[in-house]
Amino acid sequence: MNTTIAPGDNPLGSHELSSAGPAFSPLYQQIKGLILQSLQAGEWKPGESIPSEIELAARYRVSQGTVRKAIDELASGHLLIRRQGKGTFVATHAEHQVQYRFLKLVPDHGNPDSEGPAQRRIIDCRRSRAHAEVARALALRTGDAVLQVRRVLSFAGTPTILEDLWLPGTPFKGLTAERLGAYDGPMYALFETEFGVRMVRAEEKIRAVLPEATQSELLQVSPATPLLSVERTAYTYNGTPMELRRGLYRTDSHHYHNMLG
Repeated sequence: MNTTIAPGDNPLGSHELSSAGPAFSPLYQQIKGLILQSLQAGEWKPGESIPSEIELAARYRVSQGTVRKAIDELASGHLLIRRQGKGTFVATHAEHQVQYRFLKLVPDHGNPDSEGPAQRRIIDCRRSRAHAEVARALALRTGDAVLQVRRVLSFAGTPTILEDLWLPGTPFKGLTAERLGAYDGPMYALFETEFGVRMVRAEEKIRAVLPEATQSELLQVSPATPLLSVERTAYTYNGTPMELRRGLYRTDSHHYHNMLG
């Protein structure tokens, strides 16, 4: 049975519920919304522990069970990570299990670890103006500043993924090809640690395509080679789009792998 808030009740003390939903929403959902507000505001940084369930229950003036249910949902959404005997931590893209959450292309034999980290080659990184399609995907106005990146990911020396990325210009001010090339970890970890932008979910569209001449050259395949086209929009907290990424994947030795349910 879900606990609900009756009109006039305010067990959360002085905390506002502006983004936690209507007054009749389940109480744990309202607590989840308040925790999300703190995550978005940077009160608890990626990799840091959050207060205990008892501390949060006292803070929000609710039961520990209500807090636990809210945390359970945030953990199932990969925003928080529970560690037995240590507490609950803000998920970070620097962690192994989070790194591969958005990498769906895996080798036909073995797992992503079996071939080691990808070798990254930055082809281009430049400031430009958003055309209508990019502006729409990133909730910008046409002509707003964006950062456009093109890179190739290779495995065992074989170019396997060609990616084009568009990022809103303001949050990623100062991002250059040199910084991208020098960073040794996943790109989303760079966004998180150096720009304070954490990607928490993504939507993808997948289709089969034939490469254009430049694309086939960068991936070292024939123009007649079918490739997997994956268009991803990645979001930070509160559903704010922060990246449009279009990838072309070779599937002669890799396949797209997704876990459902």
